[in-house]
Amino acid sequence: MASDRTLITLFLDMLGAERGASVNTLENYDRDLTHLSEYSNIALQDLNRDCVRDYLKHLAARGLAPSTQARKLSAIRQFYKFLYADGLRGDNPTLGIDSPQIGRSLPKLLSEQQVDALLIAARNRVEEKADLKSLRLLAMLELLYAAGLRVSELVSLPKSAIQGGQPYIYVRGKGDKERLVPVNDRSLRALEAYVNHMKTQTDTPEKGSIWLFPSRGAKGHLTRHRFAQLLKELGAEVGLLPSQLSPHVLRHAFATHLLSHGADLRAVQKMLGHSDITTTQIYTHVLEERLKSLVQSKHPLAEPSKPKQF
Repeated sequence: MASDRTLITLFLDMLGAERGASVNTLENYDRDLTHLSEYSNIALQDLNRDCVRDYLKHLAARGLAPSTQARKLSAIRQFYKFLYADGLRGDNPTLGIDSPQIGRSLPKLLSEQQVDALLIAARNRVEEKADLKSLRLLAMLELLYAAGLRVSELVSLPKSAIQGGQPYIYVRGKGDKERLVPVNDRSLRALEAYVNHMKTQTDTPEKGSIWLFPSRGAKGHLTRHRFAQLLKELGAEVGLLPSQLSPHVLRHAFATHLLSHGADLRAVQKMLGHSDITTTQIYTHVLEERLKSLVQSKHPLAEPSKPKQF
């Protein structure tokens, strides 16, 4: 009988080779399946349906969000589907197990004024310091908001993504799919200033790197977590709480602000790299909720809110 680690590795190899799964997806699946292996007293190859249900109850008892529970169950389902298809098991123990009920939640959103405040703060840093780190942060922030990239796409951009000042960048997204994303002049100028400054650095190990945003870390480029940390630090300067701000919130802002200014939903779908337009449609619901809230609070015929009784 193969060990749990061997089976997980075979599954991850299949996802990477046959389905082009991203590094982040593989890391998440590895973490979820390893956690199941560590929790269970039975080898994964022998796990039955009751064991899977018991594990899900354990996750719920720990207070994990239904969305997190559903994600973990999805990883387990695909793992056992792989084992069954490859003849490593005679059945799939996840059949008949329902996913946790997930309510539809709307994305967090920043206003255009809040995004402008972030950009102004980043530009002020450049004016004050004019060093590589401040130029890098401004370039990444401008590019994230101009192109609506996933943070994993942003930090792993190669230098070849920029083609001689052309008003677009090449992005390799989920499933190893490439797309061409237009960017504005302001983000291109920020990128140009950053790249030109980087070329003047002569004594850094990142100089010969293939990455647009290199670092000394194991991956060779700035990590998602480090960029998120830098973003939250910048947000604190303009009065944004850490819970209000993340790279993904800026991706939401990009899409919602475009739609609010009349952009075509299909065009936004292509720029975001969504394979299904229903994923993009969540941003139309965000706009509907904002409009509803505006009417209820600002319309002259709206009923004033009653004071709370204590």
